[in-house]
Amino acid sequence: MASIVVYLTKTCPYCIRAKHLLKTLGASYAERLVDSDPDLHQEMVQRSKRFTVPQIFINDEHIGGFDDLNALHLNNELEPLLR
Repeated sequence: MASIVVYLTKTCPYCIRAKHLLKTLGASYAERLVDSDPDLHQEMVQRSKRFTVPQIFINDEHIGGFDDLNALHLNNELEPLLR
């Protein structure tokens, strides 16, 4: 199974959608709540070069945000990454 890390905030609708999609596909993931931890937010920015949430990493590869994750799913490219 893939190692998945999702940097997110508690109330972000795109974060909620990303979590839902991953759960629907049966994927486990580690949540990194950046709204309550400035160090985690800085870590996210350093890793992704982006300031917005969610930022998703699969096996240490930066996937992007929810739109990027969903595009992979719609193109049938996400599930192979999750294996």
